[in-house]
Amino acid sequence: MIVGARVDFRLIHGQVGNLWSNARQVSRFMVVDDQIAEDATQKQVLRMATPATCKLSVLPVDKAAANITAGKYDAQRLFIVVKKPETYVKLAKAGVKFDQIILGNITSMNIAKSFNRNINCGQDDIDALTELQNMGIPMVIQLTPQDNPQDFKL
Repeated sequence: MIVGARVDFRLIHGQVGNLWSNARQVSRFMVVDDQIAEDATQKQVLRMATPATCKLSVLPVDKAAANITAGKYDAQRLFIVVKKPETYVKLAKAGVKFDQIILGNITSMNIAKSFNRNINCGQDDIDALTELQNMGIPMVIQLTPQDNPQDFKL
């Protein structure tokens, strides 16, 4: 069961590891990123940031989609974290269903549009967010679980 799907370029850190895991009673974090899945050092850093009460999977997009759609995590409380919104486009196209995507922190080297101080998108981010919106997937801006979620529309 997916209890959260968040875009945060920092992936797992204090806010995600502590606040979101408690608020959503997360049993497994999943970082979905093709490059990080191949980087042993990055995976070790993510393991250290993951609360001891939670399991961690660091997977490339294709394997994550296959595992989720096969029901591998159905008995768990899965919280997915990605760096870029385009990862959710790929997951959705592969059959993963999302009730909502939480926009936490998005940053780009070539900012095309800023939505607030935490959402600074490049054109690739805007294109992906547009595609997610067109797929009918609700998106909210919410830095921490204590913040009121704000509906996000382009």
